[in-house]
Amino acid sequence: MKQEENEFMRHELRLPELTVRGMILGAILTVIFTASNVYLGLKVGLTFSSAIPAAVISMAILKMAKDSNILENNMVQTQASAAGTLSAIIFIIPGMLMIGYWQGFEFWQTLLVSACGGCLGVLFTIPLRRAMVVHSDLAYPEGVAAAEILKVGSHDKSDEKGGSGVKEIGAGGIFAGVVAFCTNALQVLGSELSCWIPVGRGMTQLPLGYSTALVGAGYLIGIAAGLSMLVGILIAWAGFVPYYTITSPLPDGMTLQKFAGSVYQERVRLIGAGAMGVAAVWTLIMLAKPVVDGVKESLAALHTPDSEKGKHRMDIDMSIQSIAMVFSLTVVGLLGIFYAFVSPEGLPVSENLTFTFVGVGVAVLMGFFVAAACAYMAGLVGTSSSPISGIGILAIIVASLVMYALCSSFGIFSMPGGEKFATATAIFTTSIIMAIACISNDNMQDLKTGYLVGATPWRQQVALLLGCVVGALVIAPVLNLLYEAYGFPGALPRPDMDPSQALAAPQAALMTTIAQGIFSSTLAWDYIYIGLGLGVVLVVVDQLLKRNTRNLCLPPLAVGMGIYLPPSVQTPLVVGAVLGYFLRKHMKAKYGEEEAKAGFRRGTLFASGLIVGESIVGVVLAGVIVASVTNGGSEAPLAIVGKDFAGTAEYLGLAVFVLALLVFSKIVLGSKKA
Repeated sequence: MKQEENEFMRHELRLPELTVRGMILGAILTVIFTASNVYLGLKVGLTFSSAIPAAVISMAILKMAKDSNILENNMVQTQASAAGTLSAIIFIIPGMLMIGYWQGFEFWQTLLVSACGGCLGVLFTIPLRRAMVVHSDLAYPEGVAAAEILKVGSHDKSDEKGGSGVKEIGAGGIFAGVVAFCTNALQVLGSELSCWIPVGRGMTQLPLGYSTALVGAGYLIGIAAGLSMLVGILIAWAGFVPYYTITSPLPDGMTLQKFAGSVYQERVRLIGAGAMGVAAVWTLIMLAKPVVDGVKESLAALHTPDSEKGKHRMDIDMSIQSIAMVFSLTVVGLLGIFYAFVSPEGLPVSENLTFTFVGVGVAVLMGFFVAAACAYMAGLVGTSSSPISGIGILAIIVASLVMYALCSSFGIFSMPGGEKFATATAIFTTSIIMAIACISNDNMQDLKTGYLVGATPWRQQVALLLGCVVGALVIAPVLNLLYEAYGFPGALPRPDMDPSQALAAPQAALMTTIAQGIFSSTLAWDYIYIGLGLGVVLVVVDQLLKRNTRNLCLPPLAVGMGIYLPPSVQTPLVVGAVLGYFLRKHMKAKYGEEEAKAGFRRGTLFASGLIVGESIVGVVLAGVIVASVTNGGSEAPLAIVGKDFAGTAEYLGLAVFVLALLVFSKIVLGSKKA
């Protein structure tokens, strides 16, 4: 459908968009998707775009009201997707517990950092809308997909090629929820199969994780990112781990298997961090010119006299006065919470004020440039594939260096706990930057969806601000619940907990390690330097592939994540990406482009359901575990088998995992037979 043919784009159209019922539904979906994203992000370091499932659910529910319309549904998905994305602040904030600065998540500090940082992310993308949405041919994959789903729903096209989509999301959610309950609660299914393989005098492993949510996430990230992660796994586990276990002496009293695990944790992951850092810098370099051009165009548009502007409702952003008022409130909120964060240390008022203004100043200034870069990346590769963690690595380095200079000048390092305080302030500053980055990354997708369906921009921007506030209310309680139930690496709430069951929180662990290394001068820079060199090689290889082949590429950030993330987490991601690629290829070759698109849509909705289903069970089970432990019970209160069943559970888990792949394939193929 061409843009001008959309009946909802007429200037004189006056349909309800930002309604009370829509805001209530958006708030409910916000809670669900934020909790799901927090769990998934802490487990594997990935979050998913909730725009598409939110749009489908909104249409299904609001269809019961006779006067519902596409613009109202768009506002619901806008609000829900913004809050779901805000949960990516978990990529840094758990570092507070990992360094022992917090003993639990501080509600008000987490709330205000999330809400104020998210609102700034919304404000910073407003001047980018015209350049990057209206006057740009960027792809915005999730935004375009959400718009197509909303258009189909508005015309009641629930035929065999489309369908409402609720069935696919519900099926995925129920299937993944049942599997997750049997795995994590009843413990009758294993979560992974790991085979350790001797390599000369060294050792490596061949792992396979069974997570259905990660299969869904792999389907969504696509074949390029999936295969790049596979390359990273091979570099780590077929290269560096065997090499270091062969060439390094085995410590006394340590098994070869444990030694291989420690080599991976203490050396190879730092190599992955270095590679991710180079990839992030390269991404920003590549985006610098288009981002600057976009900002110039949008700022010029803001200064255009009203008499020269078109009066079409689809070209009306929030007013300068409204932007200034919200900006002032958010900055004041950040200044207040930053001062509350540093003041308990008992420093002189002048030093507290200096830390406060410098910290917030760095966050806001860097946040603006990060917002522009993330907005462009969202249009280029999509929200789910944007290198937010790479942005976080740059942010923690900048924040650490700034705080190192301040703490040195004030003599903080000579005080008891000075190093921990310096690390905490760097993490707190970075958490503001991450909130800005995450929201700006998602907002442009939502604004693109709105542009395609005829939404009024200023109303969408208000919905985005509401989403940030509601999502921020959810993040701290869910974080605390998951921490009490599972713990994080190096931060277990109870001494008798199994460290292997802790939520990995990979980005938070990485950024905390970098910050601690900068302040203590103990970071193993040799391995980071190796990673930097590897990152340069990966960038060169990626560029050569893009210039000399038609479709091949090797995203260096995905390779870096492949090296850094635990392999049992990544293998189902790779499986999901490869499965999706072959299913789409098969559908296109046998049934044509239209049927392939319909199959891709069914797969996207089912994958979203898998993620939501497993994540919600994880959050609910966390509450059960906390209640059990609080009352002196077991950390596995619902388990119906003992530890001696683990071997059988592994193979049962494998069988169910294969079944999940078959079910996924059937959903994508629909009524077609392979």
